[in-house]
Amino acid sequence: MKNKILLGAGLTACLAAWGAKDPIVMTVNGVDVPLSEFEYLFRKNSKQQLAPQTIDEYIGMFEIYKLKVAAAKEAGLDTTKKFIDEMAQYRHELALPYLTDSLLIRSFAEEYAQRMKEEVEASHIMLFKTRSADENRKLRARLDSIRKEILNGADFSEMALKFSNDPSVRANKGNLGFIPAGRYPYSFETAVWTLPEGQLSEIVESSAGYHLIKSGRRRKSRGKVEVSHIMTMVRPDASAETQEEAKSLIDSLYNVVTANPEKFAEVAGKYSADPGSARKGGLLPVFGTGEMVPEFEEVSFALSPGEISKPVRSQYGWHIIKKHKNLPGPDVDEAEDIIKRHVSNPQDERARMMRDAQTRRLAMRHKGKLNDKVLDNLVAAGKINGLDSAFFASYSPKGGESLTLFTIGGKKFSAGEFLDGMKGAEGVPAEMAETVLRNGVDVFFNSKLVEAEEDRLYATNIDYRNLLNEYHDGTLLYEISVDKVWDKASSDTEGLEKYFEVHRDDYHWHTPRVKGYLVQAVNDSVGALAKETLINLPADQYMDALKKDFKGVAVIEKVLSPKGQNPIVDELFYGVETGKGNNGKFKTAFLLDAKELSAPETVEDVRPSVVSDYQNELEKEWVEQLRSTYPVKINRKQLKKVKP
Repeated sequence: MKNKILLGAGLTACLAAWGAKDPIVMTVNGVDVPLSEFEYLFRKNSKQQLAPQTIDEYIGMFEIYKLKVAAAKEAGLDTTKKFIDEMAQYRHELALPYLTDSLLIRSFAEEYAQRMKEEVEASHIMLFKTRSADENRKLRARLDSIRKEILNGADFSEMALKFSNDPSVRANKGNLGFIPAGRYPYSFETAVWTLPEGQLSEIVESSAGYHLIKSGRRRKSRGKVEVSHIMTMVRPDASAETQEEAKSLIDSLYNVVTANPEKFAEVAGKYSADPGSARKGGLLPVFGTGEMVPEFEEVSFALSPGEISKPVRSQYGWHIIKKHKNLPGPDVDEAEDIIKRHVSNPQDERARMMRDAQTRRLAMRHKGKLNDKVLDNLVAAGKINGLDSAFFASYSPKGGESLTLFTIGGKKFSAGEFLDGMKGAEGVPAEMAETVLRNGVDVFFNSKLVEAEEDRLYATNIDYRNLLNEYHDGTLLYEISVDKVWDKASSDTEGLEKYFEVHRDDYHWHTPRVKGYLVQAVNDSVGALAKETLINLPADQYMDALKKDFKGVAVIEKVLSPKGQNPIVDELFYGVETGKGNNGKFKTAFLLDAKELSAPETVEDVRPSVVSDYQNELEKEWVEQLRSTYPVKINRKQLKKVKP
């Protein structure tokens, strides 16, 4: 059966060409095994063995492996939704290193590391973006009008107070102060770093909104700092008496830590009102510009390593700050790790830039072309009444099958197919339809290009193909083995019992064992009542009866214990004084149905061993059945080419 996960459109011909160069060493149930796959698995297996296997030894094991995979396919295990989804996920994860644009990542990293060398003062006026493309166009036009007024002499701060949606504008009049790289959206940051001092930007779009930016002074980056602090919390509007108490306490703590700086962590742990840092001796996470309230931040950067500040007032209270060290900005390699984390977040603008660059690159490689006319028609229809049920009914499935949204390598993808995966967007209003549809098509087009590239990798990249085949077959092997051997052996009660009876003489104990039920109770009275209750019941009702009538005051357990293993059983059965005849709150105990066995009585007495042996027998029978069911051809001549 062909694996739909691995064989995409147009891939069969590629594989045929590849197969001509990669000799076949084995055919199992009509499925060819190429030399490259066999060599890969043989070498990997050899590294995992204590003693290296010969080719002949490995061939037998490999043949059984492929026979089991054939059985799994015959059972349809490779067609289940769970398996298909798992393979698609693994296939994509495996392809990621090949799909990632390392040059673009590196350029982002170099840019970030360079920007981290300085901090730039910036002011902005911001209008929050909506999900409506039409409304967003109006917002841009409004901000452009504001820009023209400022260019004609209007005061930036006054315009910010009047129009900006940024909640902080009331306090800062749009002035964000000095900002470090990596704090704001990428497009915003790029505008700030490229604007000359005092210049006004064009309209800048970020994921959050539209910005008008005015660049200010520049200074060398202060990097980051590590400090500890001791805090007394007091609100700015607290009474004069409370204010004085807080100031008096911080002054006394300051005298203690300056007299003996080694006590700083101890004092912070006992007296600081910041519980999170107090547990760590006052230590705060490393921070940079703009991450703390200004008063705290300025003192922290001004201190020398090891220096302790005088009490510092902030909006939260009083602080004594101890500087530990300054940390420089990242080098390019460190910046690359940071950028990789950023672009893994779909909300980061660079992630979108990475995807768009990937789409352009893969569209060129796989001859992908988007049909703008069909997309425009979709958008126009969506803007009439939104993405309602009538909209979807008119395009999906039949209505959209004839409308080619894009092509990849000659294969057509219809508007209906796209909208079939957009059913979760049903109900989107008309004003948001354009944004949702265009973004959705971008993602869908990219995903199909990625699938085409994964097909190409499978056809052309031996390492990728071998890893994917190994995971594919290994997963099937596991699932079929669970069904045919592992779970079957443990759940086949009748089969286990029959196997035990036939092989009873194979199971031995070196020493006799006491078998029965151990009951423990909180006192003698409860113990007597429990014994009276249980003694007239069949054994299979002991557990339920005790749980029902004696919950919390008595417990019962099955025991199969050699002498010396369980001190309570030893005292009760053998009369051995161990001094450990009670267990916590349970002060008395007795045995039910206790007897000494010199050999296992039932399969349950040696269940783990019997299950293991029964599994081995089922495995042997299964392999014999597989050999008689599925034909195997081995090309010995080609196997001689395998290099250890």
